[in-house]
Amino acid sequence: MTLIQELMNQAAVGGLLNAQAIKRFSPVEIRETIQSLVATEQLELANALGDAGMSLHPHSEDILAITSLLAMMNEDWPLAVELMDELMEIQGSNTPPFTYVMLIRALRCNLDPVRALEVARQGLALYPGQVELMAEKLSLDDFSDSMMVSSSAQH
Repeated sequence: MTLIQELMNQAAVGGLLNAQAIKRFSPVEIRETIQSLVATEQLELANALGDAGMSLHPHSEDILAITSLLAMMNEDWPLAVELMDELMEIQGSNTPPFTYVMLIRALRCNLDPVRALEVARQGLALYPGQVELMAEKLSLDDFSDSMMVSSSAQH
């Protein structure tokens, strides 16, 4: 039985998410199920499954990646940044450009453009030609330039 079937069976009998039932599924299966739930706009269930996945597999790249994206969808920027930071810590030197881009966006939304620019520079050091990272850095450069202009105009 797939995890989606398991969740639907539990929902049909009015049951809540059962950690025991979810425990037998891998982090990859949980991530894929969350992706399916999001695609079909079953966001409450996706979030509940994300929470269950985090409690069962707190250091799984799959779970950290999908729950950080859920946090971004929910506009919970501090949580998104926290989860992305942990994901990057686990991925280390194998952190893909997509993770850098998502962390930069979460930092921008969390009103931390200075750190976002720092992360963009780190990402570009590893992936110098990556278009999205370059675009994020240029946008942040424009922002920091405009901040300098406005702060010097105030003095």
